[in-house]
Parts: sequence; C-alpha cells; structure tokens
Amino acid sequence: MTRKEVLENRQALMNVTSRGRPPHPSLIVALPLPKDVNVSFEFFPPTTEKAEQSLWACVERLAPVNPSFVSVTYGAGGTTRERTHETVVALARDTDLAAAAHLTCVGSKKHEIRDIAERYWNAGIRHIVALRGDAPAGDRPYRPLTDGYAYASDLVADLKAINDFEISVAAYPEGHPEAASGEADLDNLKRKIDAGATRAITQYFFDPDVYLRFLDRARAAGIHVPIVPGILPVTNFKQVQKFSGLSGTALPDWLAGLFDGLDDDAETRKLVAASVAAEQCRVLHASGVKDFHFYTLNRADLTFAICHMLGVRPDIEPNGITN
Repeated sequence: MTRKEVLENRQALMNVTSRGRPPHPSLIVALPLPKDVNVSFEFFPPTTEKAEQSLWACVERLAPVNPSFVSVTYGAGGTTRERTHETVVALARDTDLAAAAHLTCVGSKKHEIRDIAERYWNAGIRHIVALRGDAPAGDRPYRPLTDGYAYASDLVADLKAINDFEISVAAYPEGHPEAASGEADLDNLKRKIDAGATRAITQYFFDPDVYLRFLDRARAAGIHVPIVPGILPVTNFKQVQKFSGLSGTALPDWLAGLFDGLDDDAETRKLVAASVAAEQCRVLHASGVKDFHFYTLNRADLTFAICHMLGVRPDIEPNGITN
C-alpha cells in the first residue's frame, strides 16, 4: 500500500477532512467505548488560598480515574519555582498519584538547576518535565544566563547525569514559534530524545490531522518514543485565541464558529468545550492514539467528562465503593 493510500484510509477511518471537521454528521462517539486509553493531567501551582482549595478539589475529583502521572507547571522565568516544588512534593506525599515536576532553563544557572533536581530526587520525585521555558515578556527572546542552559537538550543530558530521572519534553506539532523551520524543530526534538528523554508531550492543537502528520514526520526522523497529544478543553475562547497567536497554534474557523456568541454564557461554553475535546480525542483514538495529556487549568469538570467519554472511569467495587 502506498503512503497516499495509507493516508486516505486513515482519513476515511477518522471521518474528518484535512481541517479536522467531520464532512457529515457521523458520530465518532458512536464507536465502541475505548478500553485502552491512558491519561495524564497538568496542574499549575496555586498563588492564593482560594486557588489552593481549587487545586486540591481538582486533584480529588480526578485522582480516581488513575492517571499515569500528573505534572505541575513552572512559571515563566522560574517565577513559581518554590510553589511548584511544594505542590509536587505534596502530591507525592499526600496522594497515590505519580507526580512530575516541570523544570525550565530560564533564569537559573546550571548549579541552581542541579540543586533543584537533587531536592526533587531526595523528595522521591522521579519524573521531570524538562523545558527550555519562555523568558518573561519584557526579556524575550530567550537568552541563557552565563553558565546557564541554552537548550532543553542540555538540561535533559544534565538531569540524566545527576540521577536516572524519567524525563518528558515538549513537542510542537505546528512548530515552535522560534524555530527556523519544521525540520529544525524536529531536529531539536530529536536532540532532546537522544539526550535521554523518554516521552514527548505536545503543545495543544485542535485539528487531529495536525498531530497525525507531525507523528508521521517524527517517526520518519527517527524519533520513536511516545509522543503524547496535549489536549486543552477550551473554556475561554478569547484567551485561547490570544495565547494561540503567541504560540503559533492554528485555530480552525469551525472552532471559532462553535464559540461565537457565547462570551457571556459560561455554562454553554463548557458544554461545547467538552464536546469538542471529546470528539478530538475519539478521532485520535480511532487512528491508534491511546495516551492523552490534559491541560486541566486546575478545573476538573471538563477533564473528568472527557475521560468518561474515553472510557477512563473510576474503578467501582462490587459494593459500589470507588477505589
């Protein structure tokens, strides 16, 4: 079978056009309920007492679906370093979840990063999401400190030299906005994998075919670790529109149409967001994708609903008690 035929068969299976929109009202969600999906979740460290309550309510709601791991983000310029550390350690100490800490190159020298990594290892954290990171808005483009890390691949190599961390890195299906080309961006991803990363997690996207084409290109480039799609349920379209402009993520016309007129209707936006993300995940699953990473924004409702539609549900004992 030629490559063109493979792609045409995949497209038929997905029942989508190259823009990611179903050509007619067939329901991907009518396919048999998946039984082989694995999920992971991203949280961000709280900055207020109310935000901390929201975070732990989110954790309590999502923990019963048994995610593969949960990660905690690191603010631009390392601004949440201590809060990230405290949150990750608390997750590892107070829950049964496998917790991963984001760690970036920005604003730190190598010896400082090494000290942080040692602190994580000593606290029982074995998984690091290693990122170059973005400089604060007024300091862009990114410039490493003297004796700092210039690239995430350098950070990955150093982390592996410190201890045998499991390391996840970022991937960009539509290209990193600072990359010279798509090929250069893939070369950078391969350097991170060759340095010791065991998984890549993608920037969010909305067109399933964007991810699938990127996966084909990555495999052709010799990248064979899991490349997990990052899924963002859209709760605020205007915010996502703004961030997507900065990150280079395409917003399909059909997505804008779905949220049109809902600026002051949060409840309907949530219903639309859950439907869109569930459809996106079911399309990807129909194409063989089994792992999904959700950017929860510390809100459990949409992510829990999407997991339910993916067949990822709390374990129920015969007496009705949730494990």
